[in-house]
Amino acid sequence: MYSIPFLDMPALQSAQGVVHLPGSKSISNRVLLLAALSKGTTQIHDLLDSDDTRVMLDALQKMGCTINKKNDVLEVTGIAGQIDSSISLDLFLGNAGTAMRPLTAALAIMGASATMRGVTRMHERPIGDLVDALRQLGCVIDYIANEGFPPLQLKGCPSPKLDGPIRVRGDVSSQFLTALLMALPLVAKQNITIEVQGELISKPYIEITLNLLAQFGIVVKRDQWSRFVIPLGSQYISPGVVHVEADASSASYFVALGAITQGSGVRIQGVGLQSIQGDIRFVDSAKQMGAHITGGHNWLEIKQSQWPLKSIELDCNHIPDAAMTLAVMALFADAPSTLKNIGSWRVKETDRIAAMACEARKLGAHIEEGPDWLRIHPIAKGQWKSASIHTYEDHRLAMCFSLAAFNADQLPVRIEDPACVAKTFPDYFETLFSVCKSNTIPVICIDGPTASGKGTLAWAVAQRLGFNYLDSGALYRITALAAVRAGLSLQPEQSDAIAQLASKSKIQFDGECILLNGTNISQNIRTEEAGMNASKVSSMPAVRQALVDLQHSFKRLPGLVADGRDMGTVIFPASPLKVYLTASAEERAQRRYKQLISKGFSATLDTLRADLEARDARDMSRSLAPLVAAQDAMQLDNSHLSIDQSVDLVLSWWQSKQPKASSQS
Repeated sequence: MYSIPFLDMPALQSAQGVVHLPGSKSISNRVLLLAALSKGTTQIHDLLDSDDTRVMLDALQKMGCTINKKNDVLEVTGIAGQIDSSISLDLFLGNAGTAMRPLTAALAIMGASATMRGVTRMHERPIGDLVDALRQLGCVIDYIANEGFPPLQLKGCPSPKLDGPIRVRGDVSSQFLTALLMALPLVAKQNITIEVQGELISKPYIEITLNLLAQFGIVVKRDQWSRFVIPLGSQYISPGVVHVEADASSASYFVALGAITQGSGVRIQGVGLQSIQGDIRFVDSAKQMGAHITGGHNWLEIKQSQWPLKSIELDCNHIPDAAMTLAVMALFADAPSTLKNIGSWRVKETDRIAAMACEARKLGAHIEEGPDWLRIHPIAKGQWKSASIHTYEDHRLAMCFSLAAFNADQLPVRIEDPACVAKTFPDYFETLFSVCKSNTIPVICIDGPTASGKGTLAWAVAQRLGFNYLDSGALYRITALAAVRAGLSLQPEQSDAIAQLASKSKIQFDGECILLNGTNISQNIRTEEAGMNASKVSSMPAVRQALVDLQHSFKRLPGLVADGRDMGTVIFPASPLKVYLTASAEERAQRRYKQLISKGFSATLDTLRADLEARDARDMSRSLAPLVAAQDAMQLDNSHLSIDQSVDLVLSWWQSKQPKASSQS
């Protein structure tokens, strides 16, 4: 997951491959609460690991549930619908509506004393209709701040009133009805009727709720979408094992990906055409726009079949979350598209109608909006703008607009606060990049002499940008170590075998931690013997070529920061930003001295300085890839700069080379 202020996505050209999706948020949090309310232990497979499920799990543990994780299976031992009302709970639920609304109903009906709170945006999302319905039952609930909104104070439910139907509005959020459907079986001493007032929105999410209730022993009778009856004697019983489907809403981004890009197609594993999730019907809408889609029980395959995509006019009540993806697909259509009946977008993680309109305009689109509709005009080639997309702490905004990197004018797109995808899909960007191709993957090269601090600087820059990192200087040491461990002698006759071994090695850099085929070898390659062995393999032409190819393989989306002595001159000569990092020999000797002393080694400054100057002379005079600044390199003397100052300077140079991004609509 990218925990950085922004992620610069280069222009993307095509996509193909297989993606494995995380579990559905809607199913995951419903299953967790149902397991918690049940009698017995439930084994949950493929549960989503995200911000929303973590706040739910934390709440369930505070309620008295026993939770254990065994490998990839989560075991929840429920409280059988009973809670200790003498304990006062303080529950922080982030911005998770799938936790706040159902937990409020369940705890209120069980008579719990609890404070229900979340982030600022959660305190702006309405809950008054649910509270009104619970008060009909006799639950005592106070608003702590603003009437109709969290945070809430639950003060018990002395004696549930079940002598008449429970009425709840259905035209603001389907989560209010879901919350009642999940909570009322706890007090089903008679048939309990729920009457929905107004048109029920997001009906597919109620289908999910009813399906999961049945798995836990509660069969709800319904009259169309206006009346629901929970039978007398209903009682939650664990089904023992539950498998969570992959998230159909998350699938929508990769369905769109297959539709807007050329390639052999995108295959999605984990969700299929028979999904219980309403958002699977996004597939039908994508087909209307021109996608070719096939699928089975647990998979979908998508290819582009028409370009540009067809415009669409659609009532999106049945796919409220996935419809956001249609809005971005509409930017690639042949005419304006209209999405209707999306009023629920106004009360989600942000006002999604306003947010989608604002951010699409930054890209160059003409957008019209109304109380519950959005009209999107496509962007013609030559009219796209490079934009900085504000995501409003809304995971779906970030994921939707990442697709704009496929724009016809091949402009980069900046996604602000990319970590917000952790709400439902923590590894979204890594998954996206794993199947995408780009002709413009950026590389920042940082070359310089020994002890100039290029490794520290390069790693810090990579961290700030969310780019991959390459420590080229360590590769010969790593190769020599791998060869010794494989039983190869470091002699010229073994050069082809060593080169082949190097080309197959999986090397990862994570700050000072270096992994070879999954094993930490950071200390192993820093010995004197490792340095001598590196010198032996570096003289082998076959090994040098293999390592050139290996270094090129680190050039992966979204970008690379590489440090060494010939990154900008030999390995990545077309790099858009090359930095030649220097420091005085005296300053470098001081740094090396402090480093050695901190590790318990003895050293003298004069000796270290002489060694560095001799090393510089050798590196600059060698016949193959001598140490020299590239002609277009930016010179950076960091003798008197802190690492943060050096990083800021490099990032300012990098920013100056980017197209000016539109940050306002």
